[in-house]
Amino acid sequence: MNGSLAIRALVVTVALSICLASGSTQTKATKKKTVDLKDAKGNDVGTATIVAKGSGVEVKLNLKGLPPGVHGVHFHQKAMCDPPDFKSAGGHFNPTGKQHGFDNPQGHHAGDMMNFTVKENGTAKATVKDDDVVLGTGSEANSLLANGGSSIMVHAKADDYKTDPSGNSGDRIACGPITP
Repeated sequence: MNGSLAIRALVVTVALSICLASGSTQTKATKKKTVDLKDAKGNDVGTATIVAKGSGVEVKLNLKGLPPGVHGVHFHQKAMCDPPDFKSAGGHFNPTGKQHGFDNPQGHHAGDMMNFTVKENGTAKATVKDDDVVLGTGSEANSLLANGGSSIMVHAKADDYKTDPSGNSGDRIACGPITP
């Protein structure tokens, strides 16, 4: 009888361990997303790795084939990146209905991020943060995965951090869908 109870306890322990392990795997899946970005011609221009950090996310950009200079980068409303203009992505991710820009006294869009620089050779390795969005289950209003997802967009020019609705950052030159 004691041997039988010991075996049952072992089976329950192993089953519980398997359940917990599979649950932690699912949790990891929402803590990191790697997104492929394409230009208007459909060429691969690199990746954005979005990692949950604290109450927001950190975005590690590893890009190529872009025009040199300072560029704006934003999260956009929809997980659609139809070339050539990427207008299918909608406007900036803005679940709280704020105006654009860090320098705007009315607040800023949740999808606003700091500019980054592309080198003369067309490459960029940069890390930007966004404390106003999460990679949650999709049920949170500020989740990049809510309502079918969102996208990350690189613009032709630098964001001026004040002009509503897009920071005067110019054309959309690279886009990557962020899907659940």
